[in-house]
Amino acid sequence: MDELHHECGVATLYYLPGHDDKSAVWTGAPDQVSRLMPRMLLDLQNRGQLAAGMATYNPERDKLLDTYKEVGTVIEAFRINHPAKYASIMEDFAGRAAIGHTRYATCGGQTRSYAQPFERPHGCKWKWFAFAFNGQLTNFADLREQLLANHSYHLTRDNDTEVIMHYIAHEIRSDSRPDLVEVFRRLSEKFDGAYNLVFLNAEGDMVVLRDPLGIRPLVYAQDGPMFGAASESVALQNLGFRRSNIRSLAPGEMVLIQNGEMSIHRFAESKRTAHCFFEWVYFANVASTFDERSVYLTRARLGQELAKQERALGRVPLDPSDTVVVPVPDTGKAAADAMAFALGIPSVEGLIRNRYIGRTFIEGGNRVDKVRLKFTPLPEVLQGKKVLLVEDSIVRSTTLQSLLKHLREQGGAKEIHVRVACPPIIAPCFYGIDMSTVRELFAPKFMAGKVPTVEEQDAMAKVLGADSLFYLPVDAVARCIDLPASGLCRACVTGNYPTPAGEQMYQLSLRNNANGDTGRTYERPIEPLMCSVNDEGRT
Repeated sequence: MDELHHECGVATLYYLPGHDDKSAVWTGAPDQVSRLMPRMLLDLQNRGQLAAGMATYNPERDKLLDTYKEVGTVIEAFRINHPAKYASIMEDFAGRAAIGHTRYATCGGQTRSYAQPFERPHGCKWKWFAFAFNGQLTNFADLREQLLANHSYHLTRDNDTEVIMHYIAHEIRSDSRPDLVEVFRRLSEKFDGAYNLVFLNAEGDMVVLRDPLGIRPLVYAQDGPMFGAASESVALQNLGFRRSNIRSLAPGEMVLIQNGEMSIHRFAESKRTAHCFFEWVYFANVASTFDERSVYLTRARLGQELAKQERALGRVPLDPSDTVVVPVPDTGKAAADAMAFALGIPSVEGLIRNRYIGRTFIEGGNRVDKVRLKFTPLPEVLQGKKVLLVEDSIVRSTTLQSLLKHLREQGGAKEIHVRVACPPIIAPCFYGIDMSTVRELFAPKFMAGKVPTVEEQDAMAKVLGADSLFYLPVDAVARCIDLPASGLCRACVTGNYPTPAGEQMYQLSLRNNANGDTGRTYERPIEPLMCSVNDEGRT
């Protein structure tokens, strides 16, 4: 609701020669497979809207590996609304293998030079590569300092992507073709954080890997000669890959395509997982499934938990004649519908989202204007009603405050009771979500501990302009996802981080907050930390 953003989505496609030529995914020429990439990226647009791009491999082209990327949404970047320009891009960058990326920045600039994939040309084909990644290295500052101090490197960008590029290049510097499994095994001993990575070189070798904790989702599938991988299953399913063939890549595993053959390898030990629970609650497309857990069903169960809590609290009389459940579009809808059904009261679309307001048009200005541009309350269903407003999460609260005022003034709601299908966000995320300081978070300002009391939630409601406010408890998250709490990353709602550098950055953020420092912690150097895999499988 607070325009919380995720750092990026990744996708790959590969036409594997020598396999059954029949495929529901692609029936055209092998060297035109890359034409499917923009379609895949459209299904990952929820994960980043600042830039989009792809790198393609074509052995029949003078430039064996070539990269196209631009600032903007997928439609803007690939000029899809301009048929002649789009056709020219697809022809110029046609290939039998492709990696793609949609970007949102939690660090680094918003210019084209920060767009991914990054390409590193070289005269030697196995040293000429392109790659893209999804996530964030928590020990980025330390890795960067080591490059600058020890290897006479010059870095042109302030982000972890360039650092990763130099570390990959360093690992493949020998005069013989490298063992890519071993390359990424060594890198896993250096990297701390979330990193799903896709890699393609001028030999036609492809790597798709998921970090040892599996913080971000990554799925793959094969249909005849067609191989695909993506941050979310919906991107593969909508291309025609059968749902039964779509699998989650296990943490610490990588897909390697070499000499036209696909194989799966373990590149890092993974004795535990730390799947980001927020993927199911907020970020992922509601139609996606990953780690064998449906996003839609998870959100519906969150709504059922809200209904149980509502009955137990008994703060709002549940009279179907004057009480309605209203979701905040769009991620609150599944939870709101399930909650309303369980309570026996109507779920109505009291807020209509304007889906045609462009990203650029609403930039700048104040939050009241942004809310009015994005949402239209319907007095026909809100006037004089007690509204149970279902929100997926509250991070900074700025947009929600304006929305509640808008619901009263324009919608005519008599009472507004906010119900949050998530625990309070009390700690920053250092693994690829755009919330990196304690100071910017709403809930910690009111909470003495890690679990909010009724009185603290009432105080939050008063500041927001709501008649009441209740969050789901932390233990509801694992129950609704149907995964053990020990297998999830819940750092933002517990303050317990799954990696050493994450914990270190949290302590720094707490100190900054206590000192009144509003700086974003990832831009500040942290003490030297070169991580290795420990006995818990953490990097």
